[in-house]
Amino acid sequence: MKEAEDRASHRELYALLHVSPEASDEEIRKAYRQWAQIYHPDKYQDSLQKEVATQNFQRICEAYEILSDENKRQIYDIYGMEGLTSGLELGPKLNKVEEIKEELERLKRRREEEKKSAHFQPSGVILAQLSIPSFMAGHGIMRAMSMNSEIQSQISKNNVLAVGGTLAVKGNDGDAAANAVFRHQLSSVSSIEIMASAGLRGLIGLQTSRQISRHASATMGLAMSLRDGSINLSNSWNRQLSTTSNASIELNLGSDSSVAVGWRKKDQKMAAAGEIRIGTSAIGAVARYTRRFSTKSHGRITGKIGSGALELEIGGGRKISNFSTIRMLYTIGIQGIYWKLELHRGPQKLVVPIFLSRHFSLGFASGAFLIPTSLYFTLKSLVFKPYYRRREKQQALENMEQTRTQVQEAKAAADKAQQLLQNVANRKKNKQLETGGLVIIEAVYGNPKAIKNINNPEEKKDELASQIVDVTLPLNFLVNDSGQLKLHEGVKKSGIMGFCDPCPGEIKKLYVKYTYGGNRYEVEVDDLQEMILPQEEHRI
Repeated sequence: MKEAEDRASHRELYALLHVSPEASDEEIRKAYRQWAQIYHPDKYQDSLQKEVATQNFQRICEAYEILSDENKRQIYDIYGMEGLTSGLELGPKLNKVEEIKEELERLKRRREEEKKSAHFQPSGVILAQLSIPSFMAGHGIMRAMSMNSEIQSQISKNNVLAVGGTLAVKGNDGDAAANAVFRHQLSSVSSIEIMASAGLRGLIGLQTSRQISRHASATMGLAMSLRDGSINLSNSWNRQLSTTSNASIELNLGSDSSVAVGWRKKDQKMAAAGEIRIGTSAIGAVARYTRRFSTKSHGRITGKIGSGALELEIGGGRKISNFSTIRMLYTIGIQGIYWKLELHRGPQKLVVPIFLSRHFSLGFASGAFLIPTSLYFTLKSLVFKPYYRRREKQQALENMEQTRTQVQEAKAAADKAQQLLQNVANRKKNKQLETGGLVIIEAVYGNPKAIKNINNPEEKKDELASQIVDVTLPLNFLVNDSGQLKLHEGVKKSGIMGFCDPCPGEIKKLYVKYTYGGNRYEVEVDDLQEMILPQEEHRI
């Protein structure tokens, strides 16, 4: 979604001229001439109308100047208006589209590198294992605890340094380690890492990675234990099978040799992964499936089987803020029955496994699953949903207050632009009425909730009334001589002449009622969705 929004922000000039982002030079010239006939200042004698026409004519001329120039259009399509104002010199120094694109990519990489080098990137995991049986026996509830932390920094263009440490305590035993990794980018397709770790499991190692082809990469590593001098050799190969899936093979040779074959698939709504591992000390397989129910919630099921494991894990998570996610998991297997709570905050993670019982009982296992599940759905219905509704409503009101002046000015400008379209729009409307063609009888653009209230007059709509704008007139103007109307896909409708953004930062839709051939139709489309009228499927 974010990528679609970014692309749409680089297409507002196309919306202004009402052409497709794939429009030819001739289509752009034709659109410019049509709009220039409406908004040329010399057509108006009234001073106020002349002022409005001048402002909109300047917008049209700027759009045409950019989109009719091959180099400027290429820059605009990639980076928007920011690319055009970035200080690049057009002409003799950069006179080819490829050269401009290469230079902009270089500037973009440099900005990203500067941003990375200016900030440290910390990450860490805190694991606190709790035991209910131990607590009931009077031995304390804490079973074990560990902390892992790492700070990564881009120290130069091709060099990254990561420093971290681990501290673990279990009963009367403890373990600690400090580690450092230095990564050097040898080229655009290869890198090398030097690793060192001090502690009970101290080691030194070297690892190199290379992009073998467009869809394949390989990694080779060599590590030596500082404790017993043993050497471990690792090799892994990764192959992209499609745009959403890849497969991998991993081979480890040393004190604990193993070979593993894995597969991963991920798209917008689901993620699945599987791995089979055969080693000198154990053999096993893991399968995991994650399903995204909405932008804020997901479910997960994981199965493990092998010589040392047999368990099933079921659970789900919910995004509670832009940076935080909470997850609850239920595990049953030969090791016992567990609950696991996870809190993710950016790159930081808190994991709390709660050991419930070592002995399997159908009644206890069912209760351990049903009780927290029922509690979650009860809290979700009675606490979480009302809280999020209130918070979203409050945020919407705050956003409305902050953008009130901006929206008022945008609506005033859109209204003035519509006034100059009125004569032609009415003439087109009357012509379509005579021939039984396409006539827009009602069209509103803005907040979907406000649009919904249009057909539900009994609901209160005072708070949302300001979050929609009437666009009936500009849509009638855009109906062509053949009695058709098309709004292009991937272009924000707020950029169309006579439109404006009535609720910045919010989701927007366009609702249209129209007549054609004596029949009534209605349709509602998303902001970036294509709309073609008339269509039989819109018939009421």
